This record gives sequence, structure tokens and C-alpha cells, in this order.
Amino acid sequence: MTAFVVVLAGGVGGAKLAHGLALLGLGDRLCVVVNTADDFELYGLTISPDLDTVLYTLAGIANPVTGWGILGDTAHTLGMLGRYGRPTWFWLGDRDLATHILRTERLRQGARLTEVTAELAAALGVTARILPMCDEPVRTIVETPHGPLPFQEYFVRRRQQDTVLAVRFEGIMQAHPSPEVEQALLHANAVILAPSNPIVSLGPILSLPGMRQLLQQLAAPVVAVSPIVAGRALKGPADRMLASLGHEVSPLGIARLYQDFLDGLVIDQADTQLAPAIAELGIRPFVTDTIMRDEADRARLARETLAFALDLRGASR
Repeated sequence: MTAFVVVLAGGVGGAKLAHGLALLGLGDRLCVVVNTADDFELYGLTISPDLDTVLYTLAGIANPVTGWGILGDTAHTLGMLGRYGRPTWFWLGDRDLATHILRTERLRQGARLTEVTAELAAALGVTARILPMCDEPVRTIVETPHGPLPFQEYFVRRRQQDTVLAVRFEGIMQAHPSPEVEQALLHANAVILAPSNPIVSLGPILSLPGMRQLLQQLAAPVVAVSPIVAGRALKGPADRMLASLGHEVSPLGIARLYQDFLDGLVIDQADTQLAPAIAELGIRPFVTDTIMRDEADRARLARETLAFALDLRGASR
């Protein structure tokens, strides 16, 4: 396929769909815009979990069991940090640390995160373009009954056990989509929202000033793959987050979140009965098997989603 495709992504689900699209042979005509509001600083290093998950997955070196980290990596450095009495709740592999060290060094030299990410991707042989959503620092804060928590504290250290009362993105009003992100969207033949958490993975991207308006004005069709199947998230706390924040935990709830710019929504066969209600919102539904169990599933879902999006090309909002 010769289409220029932009994917908005975060987390393992986003990386899997991006990988599926890469398997279609899109090469540098695939652009993955990645959430950076999960980024944080640890041991003096800038850690970008979502960027690295996409990077390692597209490079073919991701741990297939966890979906994140590097296959076969060790944690001797982390173990030594523990002996020195430092916290070790966030797992960092020895090879993984090289990524964080180089990223931090280049950022301190004045390079933009967009430039650094391109350098890392090129070194690992990734042909797709991986773009941070912005170059300014944005940080997700989760409001809980125990007070505000930085995202990684909530997600990793406390294992997503706290009820989410609200979510805010520190620095979002001082940030903006990078010029590379804007140009990618303006030149896209199709824009796809991956089956990522709509609150904390895609939410920061969509909260960038001007982003939703840009999506509304695109000539290219915008479609999403629902991260909710039969009332549950396939991975992570998206279902619990949606419920505690007052949203319906279903593909219909997802459609309502994206209604102002979405042309089509890919939903699982288990949710076929919701297709008419989604269509009533002015969003065209497409029903298929959305569960990505292996590489073949990733490629199949990517192929079907892209074909669905291109079929919507020229559809008026």
C-alpha cells in the first residue's frame, strides 16, 4: 500500500498496531505519533516509556511477553542500585539504560526530543517515523483518594490500584504539536487512533492545544480502533479509568470521546450490537476481530483498519 499513514499511539496496544502497519511494508510512509506525558526523570535520566515501547517493537527487539523492554535484557545495574539503597520499583534493563543515557545526554546538549528519537530509531534500523507528540515536557498527574500521583507512581509503583478521580496534564498549555507532527497529519492519507488508553495514552496527544481542531479539519479520514472489548480493556486500567471518570465502558463510550473528529470506529465482534448506536453518532462502525494475539493478527488488523480508513477517504464530516 502506498498510503501515508499516521498513527496516534501509546502503550503496548499502540505499539502492536504500529507494528502491524509496519508489517504491511509502509516503510517511511508510516508515522507514529507517540504519547510523552508518561515521561519522567529517574536517577537523573529522562525515561520515555511509550516512545521506547514503540521504538523497541518496531525494531524487533521488544520483550514479547511483557510488550515493553528489550528481549533477553538483564538488570544488573538496577540490582546494584538496590544495594546502594536506591528505589528499584521501575524496571530498567541494562541495554535499556543505554537508550535513556543517550537520550538524556542529547537533550542536555540542546537537541529536541523529536531529533533524539529520530537518531535512536535510525540506529536501530527502524524505517517508520516515530514522533513524540511534542518537544515540551508534559507530565500526567492522576488524582486519587490518596492525593495526586505522578503517572508512573500510580501505574507502576502502586500497580494501578488507586481509584482515578481525575487526570490532568501538567505543562500541556505550554506545549504544542511539533512541526513534524503537524506536517505528518496534514499530508496523511489516513489517520488511525490505536487501541490505546483513551484517557492517559491518547488523552495527552488530543489535549495538546489545537490538536482536536487539526483533526477536525483534515481531509484524510480519521478512524480509531476500540481498546474496549465486551466491556473490558485487553490490557491495563482503561476500563476502570473510564468507569471512575463517568464514561461508558464500551466502544460506544469510546466513540463519544472522539465524536468531534472521528469518521470511523473499528470494534470487536463481541460488540456487534453497538454498531447501530455508533452509526447514529455519525461515525461509521467496522466490525472485526480486534484482538492481536500474534504478528499475523497485528498485520491482519492493521490491513483491515487501513482499508476501512481509505474506504472512508473523501467522506464528509
